[in-house]
Amino acid sequence: MLLSGTVVLAGGLLACGCSTSTSANINMSGAAGKDEPVKTGAILNPPSPEGSGLPPASDLAYAKVAAAEVMRRDSKDVSLPWENPASGARGTVTPIATAYRVEGELCRDFIASHVADGTESWMQGEACRISRGEWEVRRLKAWRRS
Repeated sequence: MLLSGTVVLAGGLLACGCSTSTSANINMSGAAGKDEPVKTGAILNPPSPEGSGLPPASDLAYAKVAAAEVMRRDSKDVSLPWENPASGARGTVTPIATAYRVEGELCRDFIASHVADGTESWMQGEACRISRGEWEVRRLKAWRRS
């Protein structure tokens, strides 16, 4: 079984002519080592649109895979680190609150950090289970502490 985020990501990358690979931290059963960063191959996407407050798309791809994986694990109080070896960016994804239903689908909110070039930023998002055990990030936006 492949990770849903990897499948969704791979499909999107194939559509845009990009490629990806999977590192040893995620095996083909979809299990990542506990507390190990989620790493996949280099993804060369254009940066996020100016003014969106989000990190570059190549870093977001890794964060989204980690979000899908941490949701799949269905554990409470668990954060999953991620890392983009091409850019050196890293962060964590942490589910927050309890799951809820949106149009019949089970969804859950999360926060994710992004650390690059000595700067830390935060994002908040929503992931929903699209099929048994497979999750997809549906919403992601910059989060500012108030």
